[in-house]
Amino acid sequence: MTERDPEGTLPTTPEVAAKLVASHREFLAFVQRRVGDRALAEEIVQDALVKSLGKLGEIRESATGWFYSVLRNAIIDRARRAKVMEQRLHAFASELETTTADQELGEVVCRCVSELATTLKPEYADALQRIDVEGTAVKDYADEQGISPGNAGVRVFRAREALRKQVVRACGTCATHGCLDCTCGGPQAPHPA
Repeated sequence: MTERDPEGTLPTTPEVAAKLVASHREFLAFVQRRVGDRALAEEIVQDALVKSLGKLGEIRESATGWFYSVLRNAIIDRARRAKVMEQRLHAFASELETTTADQELGEVVCRCVSELATTLKPEYADALQRIDVEGTAVKDYADEQGISPGNAGVRVFRAREALRKQVVRACGTCATHGCLDCTCGGPQAPHPA
């Protein structure tokens, strides 16, 4: 139904704006009943009014009815955005939990493997510490040790193999199957059968 003045013409944009502003309280109550938060309702109504000001001249129906439709759409849009934000936050929280769990697992594994590395020949333990843990390049390690890069490569290969055997010996099937709750107690205790 089109609102017309007594002469039958459509109201002007300032008249429509004045009517919407005069109905602010009703609009606010309408939105607040649906969102349950006065501050959020105030924000939705204000945003809708601001966005609608440029379209007031295009209204060919009841300005009040049209604006209630605008508010319904604004409430739905806000709910959708909130849901998307909640999903993103949930995904981010899950990612953080996974990262934390991975870091904790890495620390446990690192401690276990570090303890086992101390049971290796000193030159093997040193090669693993310098190359694998500290990130020293094989060539630089070879220069430090006064050996050829090929010899350093062989040393680190043999050190890794020796460590792998120690892990299998100390941790049994955990080393093969990746048990996350290793109960081996380190290099000295036998793995429970």
